[in-house]
Amino acid sequence: MDLGLRDQVVFVAGSSRGIGKGIASVFLEEGARVVLTGRDTTALSSACAELSNGRADRVMTFHGDLVEVATIQEAYRQVRMQWGDVHTLVCNIGSGTAANGWQITASDWDAAFAMNLWASIRLVEVFLPEMIEARHGNIIFISSITGLESLGAPLQYGAAKAALEHYSKDLSRRVARDGIRVNTVAPGNILFPGGSWQRKLDVDSAATLSMIAAEVPMGRFGRPEDIGAAVAFLASDRASFITGACIVADGGQTRA
Repeated sequence: MDLGLRDQVVFVAGSSRGIGKGIASVFLEEGARVVLTGRDTTALSSACAELSNGRADRVMTFHGDLVEVATIQEAYRQVRMQWGDVHTLVCNIGSGTAANGWQITASDWDAAFAMNLWASIRLVEVFLPEMIEARHGNIIFISSITGLESLGAPLQYGAAKAALEHYSKDLSRRVARDGIRVNTVAPGNILFPGGSWQRKLDVDSAATLSMIAAEVPMGRFGRPEDIGAAVAFLASDRASFITGACIVADGGQTRA
């Protein structure tokens, strides 16, 4: 489907692998120009080599830790210098790797919120002013179904994602009349090499597949490209009347 995204500039945070890479891939298929970012130079180079095949003029990379404000500012400067206005900002920063249980140290809380909430907010604070000035733009947060329901994830991770989803909804109301749409995609169990579900399969495939069969009505894992398709749709004019939404992509796992 042609979503009308050709030549639009899309910044995908955390796109050297997994969900972020799947999002970048779908935007490139739609003809967009995509900024790939990541902290691992090897993974970033590999993703660039794979995704830029035959379309190197539509891919640029930025290496750095986007938890840091100065790094975000430098990434924004480089994109503006090369391609101008950013049409879509995809905030795909987060990690569910954290201590479980209820006795959580202050440093564990701080680390979870820094990665799963503050980094996305800082991205917005750097990119949003120019979007408002241009009176167009899309901001799309990648959250998690653990921010919507109690699913046994670490407390600090679920709390940070719930806060992100609330922030997205509230922000959407504040910038709608500036021509900016703000939405969230909440993935369920997405399988990709090196991801948390691949690691669980490697440890105990029978138990993991049994859980998926019991908890996910569609009976399978999602793919990064499934999330990419939802994000690309939200970024397009086909979704021009959608803002403040949280699109759940979980094969029917959530119940509320």
